[in-house]
Amino acid sequence: MSKYKILVTGACGVTSRSVVRSLNRSEIFKGQCEFIGTDVCYNEYGIYEGLYEKVYRVPYFSDPGYRTIMQRIIDENQIEYAILIPEPEVLYWSEHPFNVKFLKIPAGFAKKVLSKKSLYDTLCEKDYIPQYQIITREEMLCSEHNIHISYPLWIRDYAEGTTSGKGSLKATCYEEVKAWAVINKGIQSFMLSEYLPGRNLACFTLFNQGKLLKYGVAERISYLMGKVAVSGITGNTNKGKLLNDKNVFDVAYDAILSVIAQTGETMNGLVVTDLRENGEGKPIVTEINIRHVAFTSTFANAGLNFSEYQMLVLTGRINEMSTELTKVFPNDNIMLRDVDGLPIYMDHYTSINIGESYECQH
Repeated sequence: MSKYKILVTGACGVTSRSVVRSLNRSEIFKGQCEFIGTDVCYNEYGIYEGLYEKVYRVPYFSDPGYRTIMQRIIDENQIEYAILIPEPEVLYWSEHPFNVKFLKIPAGFAKKVLSKKSLYDTLCEKDYIPQYQIITREEMLCSEHNIHISYPLWIRDYAEGTTSGKGSLKATCYEEVKAWAVINKGIQSFMLSEYLPGRNLACFTLFNQGKLLKYGVAERISYLMGKVAVSGITGNTNKGKLLNDKNVFDVAYDAILSVIAQTGETMNGLVVTDLRENGEGKPIVTEINIRHVAFTSTFANAGLNFSEYQMLVLTGRINEMSTELTKVFPNDNIMLRDVDGLPIYMDHYTSINIGESYECQH
């Protein structure tokens, strides 16, 4: 049997590699896939890790030569399927598809959610959107009276596809807001929003032609090298857990359906809704990602393999997918991860007290 030829864009990133690892541990697809990666190769580690048969260095999707190079790669490697990770690239493929099978996110939906401002404007009448304000750096520096959000507040860049807390700070006073505007000279316009102190959550949802197939909820507890970022957010979780929280899913699901209702499209593809709880413990939608996030491999390790489900859809084997929408996880599960190690998932976790030991299970 010939292997599935799969193109993975953004191949060197943590999330793309998590998708590949998830397929490599799938009982259905392990050993059956040949992965061809494309990337701008900013992170060269992914080139040499050994997950891909080949990794091509390509220009950004906006480059005039992008389409010609990608088409050549597809033709030379007889690519049948594609898994797309960088969000602007996801939108490009939705509007200008190549002749391979991929989960096509509706283009109108993608445009609505690609920036926080667009998402919040779209859902402004919902009670699960944070209070927010768009303000130029000149307005911030001019007068404190131009700021209409109470302290503490969250100040950040809100450009399309912005990730990992780029340009973000929890500001507790006007002096901190001014200093942040001065430091970030390259950002001309900021979003101010209410600071949300509660749990940092993610809800995976997989759709096929309007039908919800699977969902899963996770909590990000802390981040790798979080102390080196003033926001505390580096984009890569080093401690987290999988949750049985239907309320979080309900909020995320309503947000997705509300956006797609405004565009008049049929929902399709995999999206991950980020949420943060407010002081009362209510989940507030902060972002909708039109791609996997790195937590996908932890779900796969726990038996909820979104990469496998995605390939079952693409290969026309959706009937092999189990019918339940999600999986029930032990309440004491944990995900741990370090800079130079693969994520570890444990169904049952207890902290070790001083003087106690953990006996490795070989």
